[in-house]
Amino acid sequence: MARVRRNVLTDRSSLEKFCRGVNLLKRDFSAGVTTKSLGLSEMELPVSAYDQFVIWHYVAMNTLTPDDDTNTTFRNAAHRGSVFLPWHRFMLLLLEQHLQRVLEDDTFGLPYWDWAADGDQPVGQQPRLPLWSDQGIGGAGTPVTEGPFGFDEQNPDESFRVLFFEDTISGELSVPLGPRGLVRDLQRPTSTFGLPTSQQVLGLLESETKYDVPNWDVRSPSGMRNVLEGWLRFTPTSPAELHNRVHVWIGGDMAPGTSPNDPAFYLNHCNVDRIWEAWMVRHGRIYEPDDSPGNPEGHRLNDEITALVSRLRTTPKEMLDVSHIYTYDALPQPA
Repeated sequence: MARVRRNVLTDRSSLEKFCRGVNLLKRDFSAGVTTKSLGLSEMELPVSAYDQFVIWHYVAMNTLTPDDDTNTTFRNAAHRGSVFLPWHRFMLLLLEQHLQRVLEDDTFGLPYWDWAADGDQPVGQQPRLPLWSDQGIGGAGTPVTEGPFGFDEQNPDESFRVLFFEDTISGELSVPLGPRGLVRDLQRPTSTFGLPTSQQVLGLLESETKYDVPNWDVRSPSGMRNVLEGWLRFTPTSPAELHNRVHVWIGGDMAPGTSPNDPAFYLNHCNVDRIWEAWMVRHGRIYEPDDSPGNPEGHRLNDEITALVSRLRTTPKEMLDVSHIYTYDALPQPA
């Protein structure tokens, strides 16, 4: 029976299980994975089950998919191109399985955050909405000190800690010099923009009838993927940097390639996946580009999705219909 993914804004149980599961994965070193075994360094730094996903995302963002013989590219193995949605669907599925394992609950569905519902609220109130309270996932801070992912300087080993991060200057995967908590901005004080709105999400579902279009990257002038990923900027008749805007709005550890350091990453991407599912229900389970010569390698229908572990294999085609594995409690749909 397919599990159900539910909205953390309305389903308290899903939120609590998610938070508990994330903290369990942060402390799960049972697989014996190290930075050396992953080929990242000669140092044998232990990597938790949770941080394997942080590293995987970082590696994918730094794996370029060139589009011409000059090695100039606008894509990487998970972003800025057509594979964006199936790659992250695959990632969410694997994380969901790990959460089921540590929670000992094979019915658990990874929850989503309907950020458009929060985006419909007044911009100035959005950082103070319930999700960002100590009863949710904590709020802003350097580091965050409240909620299930808060950092306690008096008890750092029992706190939620960032163990690997992308250095903003070198771009390299780094480790903190000492215990470090999670960093969030939540709509910087100098910013006037808020989260995407329901109207913008519904506009995407109505207006974009193609999954993606050439150049199959950030230069694509239309297409559901490029609009949902967020490379097409806001106009009165189009969506508003949907996925990208959420990352920027949260800020802090949600900004670099190690953005899965913030558990909000998964709540965001589960909602992105939900919007993609709603689009497919409306327009069909179609994917572009196909396998024709000249289409970008790594982003075609039957190309292998880049994973951190070689035995984990899938393709965009296999990610188009996973309704036998999970469903959503509700999909956004235009009237």
